[in-house]
Amino acid sequence: MSSNSSVANAVARLCRALQAFEASSKALQLQPLSGREWYEVLTRKLRPQLGDESFLIAAVVGGTNIGKSVVFNHVAGFRASATSPLASGTRHPTCLAPAGFGERHDLGELFAGFEVTPWERAEDALRDDAVHRLFWRESPEMRSNLLVLDTPDIDSDARVNWDRADHVRQCADVLIAVLTQQKYNDAAVKEFFRKAAAEDKAIIVVLNQLLMPEDEAYWPLWVETFCRETGVHPEAVYLAPNDRRAAEANALPFYVREWPAGPVEASAVTTDPRSLLEDLSETRFEEVKWRALRGSVRQVVDRVDGVPGYLTEARRRCEEFRGAGELLSANKLAEIREWPVVPAAAVIGELRRWWREQREGWSRKVHGFYNAVGNSIAWPVRKLKDVLQGPAVPMLNHYREREWGAILTAVESVYDRLTVLAELGNPLLQPRLQSMLAGASRVDLIAKIREAHQSIDFEAELRTLVDSELKSFRTDSPTAYEAVRRLDAVAAAARPATSVILFVTGFGPVGHAITPVFADAAVQGVMHFAGDVAGGTVAAAVGETVLSAGAGTGAGYFEARFRQLENAFTQRRAAWLASLLQQQLLGTLPQDLQMAARVTGSQEFRELESAVAELSAAESTSRRASQ
Repeated sequence: MSSNSSVANAVARLCRALQAFEASSKALQLQPLSGREWYEVLTRKLRPQLGDESFLIAAVVGGTNIGKSVVFNHVAGFRASATSPLASGTRHPTCLAPAGFGERHDLGELFAGFEVTPWERAEDALRDDAVHRLFWRESPEMRSNLLVLDTPDIDSDARVNWDRADHVRQCADVLIAVLTQQKYNDAAVKEFFRKAAAEDKAIIVVLNQLLMPEDEAYWPLWVETFCRETGVHPEAVYLAPNDRRAAEANALPFYVREWPAGPVEASAVTTDPRSLLEDLSETRFEEVKWRALRGSVRQVVDRVDGVPGYLTEARRRCEEFRGAGELLSANKLAEIREWPVVPAAAVIGELRRWWREQREGWSRKVHGFYNAVGNSIAWPVRKLKDVLQGPAVPMLNHYREREWGAILTAVESVYDRLTVLAELGNPLLQPRLQSMLAGASRVDLIAKIREAHQSIDFEAELRTLVDSELKSFRTDSPTAYEAVRRLDAVAAAARPATSVILFVTGFGPVGHAITPVFADAAVQGVMHFAGDVAGGTVAAAVGETVLSAGAGTGAGYFEARFRQLENAFTQRRAAWLASLLQQQLLGTLPQDLQMAARVTGSQEFRELESAVAELSAAESTSRRASQ
């Protein structure tokens, strides 16, 4: 049976691949494997029953109050299940196994989904219990390779009974369908047996509670309707009379009938009762077993309702996530046209600080001395201004307020854009976007951003940026850096004369005005870095003009470096807001969409594709070998 061994190996591989893929594909938000019909067949039928020892599982199934337990007791050969003229209400399946079966097999694996419990009393199966139990015991009357089950009603008002009956159907090889004149055409009964027919189960029909011989003319019509509505092709048909005393005594006769039925006279000639247990025992076990197993395999590999359909669902879901991600990324959440520029004086002040820290020797002493003198001279001017206009507000405080206005505008723009995206109705984006757009969520977000914004040290941020950018300037442009150092030495030599000239001409002390000490515009540009002659109140007013005036000359290089600093600071601030919005508003949404869109390219997905292809090929080989 090497071909059947190949099927067993392929099933084991497929089970492993499915578990690995489900664990790795949570981002797709697929329905769980558990509860899918093909997966239940795979785990309840194929995985536990593809072994070396061949045995048959026969289950007695049917609707309410039609005598299932009577038929079960007949097959068992003794009164194993409780019976009553009223509906007994079997709530849990019961199983009779041959002696020693429990030592050779793991019943918990064989009947996956049930808590296998010793069966001690006939009434055990009637007790109301939310746990899915299967009561079992061994019986010396059972054949060595046959297990027989009694099941809950398949048309019960209690949905839990349907679930338990479905579990039994998935485990069984042979179904003994107990029907009556009232129950053969019931909708729930037909739905149950449609599933059984799709799984290619061997089905034996028992028409119970018949009025004989009067019903001999009618049962073929009932069975024909049942078969037409369900797709079932019975292996055999048995008739049983409505005889309560015989049923209670476990002496109910069962008469076999030819199917498809011939003329009534020919069908009625067999009057000797038969033993269902003996007939089951004479069944070609291996053939029936592998027919049931191959039927289960075909269900698992079905292109629409099996694993391939599951793979198609995963691919479609990936595309949906990819589309949602593209929709989110293709639409700008905010465009801020008027983000405030950091004050030029603040940038220049940091440039001067950085350059002071680079000076060495004589140049450092000269510049330091004259800066101190300049500060002393300018002090009365600053004090008078404070008296007339009030204490000066730090320039970065003004910037903070302007930036907060830009942030509010940006947040409103983001919410407006998210509202538009939510209204597009994308099923993946809409629920999460609607949660983000709730009024309380918006108020909380603004409060959190405000708190974070108030805690920012803008001076420290600007200092860090200038240090980083100018260190790069020193490393990336050593020639320009050395030129500045030389000009710095020239500026140091010129400081005594410059101080006087500037003071007299009214520009203010050195270090607090932009000095035209050199006529060449290029040198003026350098002075912003090296001459230590830009800053203070005057520079805040005219610094922009001076820089722009030199843009078309050699000073353009240094203006470009200055603009880079301004732009870099703006980028840092915008990035700060974007990061905060990502954390507090969007959360992991962009990453979740991206992760889900990549699932079908994963190793787990490719392994699952390969595993189901192997099982399909193994089933085809096994089927050809059995023909």
